[in-house]
Amino acid sequence: MTKKQQLIPLTALNKLDSQTVGHDILRYVSLPKLLGQEAETILYYMGKNLARSFDINSLDDVHFIFEKLGWGYLELVKQRKNSLTFSLMADALARRLQLDLAKEFRFEAGFLAEAIHLVHQTTCECVEKVNKNIHQVQFKVIFTE
Repeated sequence: MTKKQQLIPLTALNKLDSQTVGHDILRYVSLPKLLGQEAETILYYMGKNLARSFDINSLDDVHFIFEKLGWGYLELVKQRKNSLTFSLMADALARRLQLDLAKEFRFEAGFLAEAIHLVHQTTCECVEKVNKNIHQVQFKVIFTE
């Protein structure tokens, strides 16, 4: 038998954004459970694949997509020769992090890696770091080519 599953209290649903609560539960609870041990890798490549579905030509396009998909406000905070660092913030994101619902952002990282590849025409990988104290996620896109 597997280890005991931590249950989500029903009151948590009231703390999430009513516009995205269904998406949040599917994205951060159901999908990782369905994908199992390979969830992080599969989610990363799902994000890359989704980015290829959009006509992305600039960083403004990337910012626009993140906001429209309800992922949050993406801000470029550091630009180096071989990398770009972004922060992702939003009220809905803060609520997800406070509830400990969102623990990883591999889907968004994969999307961002591919989106930056489309803009800069160079191979990229992306790693994310969740900072629960200030309710933000930091993405570092590394140019590997």
